[in-house]
Amino acid sequence: MERVLVTGAGGFIGHHLVKYLTARNYWVRAVDLKEPEYEKTAADEFECLDLRRWSNCVQATRGIDHVYNLAANMGGIGFIESHKAEIMHDNALINLHMIEAARLSGIEKFLYTSSACVYPGYLQKSPDVTPLREEDAYPADAEDGYGWEKLFAERQCRHYNQDYGLRTYVVRFHNIFGPLGTYDGGREKSPAAICRKIALANEVDEIEVWGDGQQTRSYCYVDDCVEGIYRLIQSSYHAPLNLGQDRLVTINNLVDMVATIAGKQITKRYDTSKPQGVRGRNSDNTRLREVLQWEPRISLEKGLEVTYHWIYEQLVKRGRIR
Repeated sequence: MERVLVTGAGGFIGHHLVKYLTARNYWVRAVDLKEPEYEKTAADEFECLDLRRWSNCVQATRGIDHVYNLAANMGGIGFIESHKAEIMHDNALINLHMIEAARLSGIEKFLYTSSACVYPGYLQKSPDVTPLREEDAYPADAEDGYGWEKLFAERQCRHYNQDYGLRTYVVRFHNIFGPLGTYDGGREKSPAAICRKIALANEVDEIEVWGDGQQTRSYCYVDDCVEGIYRLIQSSYHAPLNLGQDRLVTINNLVDMVATIAGKQITKRYDTSKPQGVRGRNSDNTRLREVLQWEPRISLEKGLEVTYHWIYEQLVKRGRIR
């Protein structure tokens, strides 16, 4: 039985990935600062470790065949715009320590989870954005702070593959969403924030939208995300690869979809003083289809329906909806 390590396993995607791998009969060690918040981990072993510390990375990689390195200090646009030094400090330490510990521990495969935030701002100034291809990351102009560290870690994976023969894999996430993720507190991303706001709203009500609502994104449901991760690490492809849907929608569209799911009449109050990120971002999935012979399949509407009802149930449990 292959033994795998999932870092960041107390977080949203990491928790889903642990469930995916254990269901496929892998022995899984899960590592994070804390265990998952909303349900018990499915891991065979869970260790609470701070991976900014070198000794903890060595401990985490002992006796492991494959590493899925998802650990990161991150959040939605509000968080990454206001915690740049903290994010770059923490994530650089985690990623440098983890890949070196993997090398010294004789790990066969090392998968690093990057982000669409590595793509240049100069290509994302219009809502009607051209889908971003993997090669568009250069000349570099990544998201300030978070995106630059991700791009640096991608390069480190490339060099460890070239210099040491470590089989590294790099996946660039495009707005992953779904249940069992953060939905309030400042680190949540737009689908979860919108679901929460509408769940708390009256049957006829108004919610605040950051920006003017015309900014565009593509969104990928978490079940497709973890399947894509797994398919990539089974492949022989070692360059960065997009993982996301290629359906572009506005934030206004997203609000309207969730309102329809909730059966509520929702109007929008725009706050253009709040962080809103790039004007438009979409994934070019040409290479994803070529490399994996697969692409995400779960529709945005279906994913939002599951996510909305899960967030609604959480708010009921916490007494915020009566």
